[in-house]
Amino acid sequence: MNYEISLLTTMAIAVMFALSLNLITGFCGQISLGHATFQGVGAYTAAMLGKAGLPFLATLPLAMLLAGLLGIVVGLASLRVRADFLAITTMGVGFLFVGVVRQQNALGGELGISSIPDHGLGRVGFMLLALLMCVAMAALSVYIRRTWMGRVFNGIAEDEDTMRVLGIDVPRFKLAAFAIGTALAGLSGAFYSYHLQFIGVDSFGFVESITVLSMVVFGGIGSVTGVVIAAALLSVLPAWFQVIGDYKLLVYGGLLFLMMRFSPGGMTGLAKRFFSPVNTPSGSQS
Repeated sequence: MNYEISLLTTMAIAVMFALSLNLITGFCGQISLGHATFQGVGAYTAAMLGKAGLPFLATLPLAMLLAGLLGIVVGLASLRVRADFLAITTMGVGFLFVGVVRQQNALGGELGISSIPDHGLGRVGFMLLALLMCVAMAALSVYIRRTWMGRVFNGIAEDEDTMRVLGIDVPRFKLAAFAIGTALAGLSGAFYSYHLQFIGVDSFGFVESITVLSMVVFGGIGSVTGVVIAAALLSVLPAWFQVIGDYKLLVYGGLLFLMMRFSPGGMTGLAKRFFSPVNTPSGSQS
């Protein structure tokens, strides 16, 4: 039973993480190859505050705040770059985060942070709270997509220059996407640190950024339901098939290539093509 609870908790954290990136990449079209950095900021913030005596629930808003603030800083630095250059910029931030943490003994350095205090919710309680956060983040994503902000995000993703011509303050909305997405990534990081009760900087490197991007692409960029399903599925595959865990980057990188080459819409796009009715030319017999 403990194994199943742990697996469901891991799945819930992965879904939270993927939904946070979907707000940036899926909704606003900003490619991030360093998104694990913001999960790492949340994880380290919660771990350090927990070891300092702060209760788990009190660490959550602070983890979100620090991750969101870093997201705004990165967003400000990335306002003048797009597409490939934005991806390279965010990837550089990820490498910078790993390098800084490794040199700081106060953050555990190469050894990481161990003996993170218990959250006090019990295994089942912690799992239920993580699942509740998944539902809340999915609902928030759907709500944002249906608001004026979500429509602007979609417009920026489709044609940023046109949105500027229409008088939309594109930089402001880009920063909003980064702030919300990175803050939610920090929330997933806080859950991650208390779930494992140990964190190391290697858990928030380039491989993890590619992993979460694979989840978003595999589910369908911008699709809330698709991303939830893909994140849940891909997060448990290494536990079900050990060989995938050994070649994680290769498998997820392959999924990225195949999806972008043959089905850019991910599973959502495949489902739409499969279930959509075939249009019959007018005048023909069915």
